[in-house]
Amino acid sequence: MRTIDLRGQAELTAEQIEAALPRAEFDVSQATIQVRPLLEDIAARGGEALAEQAARFDGVVPPRLRVPPSLLGEALDGLAGDVREAMAVAIERTRRVHAAQVPPDGSVELAPGAIVSQRWIPVRRVGLYAPGGLAVYPSSVIMNVVPAQEAGVRELAVASPPQKDHGGWPHPTILAACALLGVDEVYAAGGVSAIGLFAYGIPSQVRKVDVITGPGNIYVAAAKRLVLGQVGIDAEAGPTEIAIIADGTAKAEFVAADLVSQAEHDPLAASVLITDNAALAQAVQLATADRAARTKHSERVTRALQGPQSGIVLVDNRRQAIAVANAYAAEHLELQVADPAAAAEEIHNAGAIFVGPYSPVPLGDYLAGSNHVLPTGSSARFASGLGVTSFLKSVQQVEYSTEALAAVAPLVEAFAQAEDLPAHGASVAVREDDA
Repeated sequence: MRTIDLRGQAELTAEQIEAALPRAEFDVSQATIQVRPLLEDIAARGGEALAEQAARFDGVVPPRLRVPPSLLGEALDGLAGDVREAMAVAIERTRRVHAAQVPPDGSVELAPGAIVSQRWIPVRRVGLYAPGGLAVYPSSVIMNVVPAQEAGVRELAVASPPQKDHGGWPHPTILAACALLGVDEVYAAGGVSAIGLFAYGIPSQVRKVDVITGPGNIYVAAAKRLVLGQVGIDAEAGPTEIAIIADGTAKAEFVAADLVSQAEHDPLAASVLITDNAALAQAVQLATADRAARTKHSERVTRALQGPQSGIVLVDNRRQAIAVANAYAAEHLELQVADPAAAAEEIHNAGAIFVGPYSPVPLGDYLAGSNHVLPTGSSARFASGLGVTSFLKSVQQVEYSTEALAAVAPLVEAFAQAEDLPAHGASVAVREDDA
């Protein structure tokens, strides 16, 4: 891993810090050039285009677009007992956390008879994507389905790529997760095809959705960008990333294990250590290299760790470490420092914060109860992770009585006059005449 030394420099601005930090090269705009014709083809030819794209990109055409419900049950029956238990616990914990996120309706009485209420209304139908590239992600099925269910969404559809090794159907573990969650509308469609299927639907076969969520590669992100406006999306997710603030109290093996675990996702995954302790940095460098050489996906991990998106950032002190973390705005931020809870209070840019040495990111990937669909590429500066409100619409409801309207009518008419919109004022005046 390369080293970026920010020690001994004058007070750096957030912009200067951000410019110095490692980042993945992720050009969604360029990818849209390749993705646009694929989406247009799906919109025009529906199922035929999906079959052709499956053959081209997945190497197999599924026997049918929709997975038969019987296969979902078979996949669940064939699931290893310990994996089924792990999924069940993950679902239960994730459900408890997301149930607590449901916002209450509320109302404000501004004057007698003048009431403004806010209601939270679930979208009608959602499409949830579970990728199937370098790994299998039943955890992503859980993280997408559970908040939608807790939001009260009535129609949930899941799509995942067809697999040559499984008869053209999605991976059985994905199907088992769907069965365990009670989702029976599942489609064998991957990547851009899945996004196009959800955005446009297929007449008489598949209804288009209102919101699409779920992680994916750069082409999935590009497809989401192109369909935004026709449907809602959660985010344009880029390569996954971890930042770890660690000081002299941290254990180098813990830090190294967490950096390697994130690098395991993808050659573009980012693993960043921020520390004010040069000895720890050196120990982590050695431990990371050792772990990367011994892990199952060594080549993938090594490419990620040696890429321009990963590195060790040396800082002068804890205050500068916090400033670097806030400038980086990591998807996942671990705090392996003395008094990590206090440090967490100073973080305002992160997708999720993992407090202390025994709260590693993989816990959040599976069983912490939090959601692992999080903002990447510094978008944690303005975006949140997936949650119940991703599937809810906030609707304001206005109810004024005759007397309440009359009390503010002159003020409404004054506003209308100031904006040169006399018909607005007349809309109120006509009711005064009728009172």
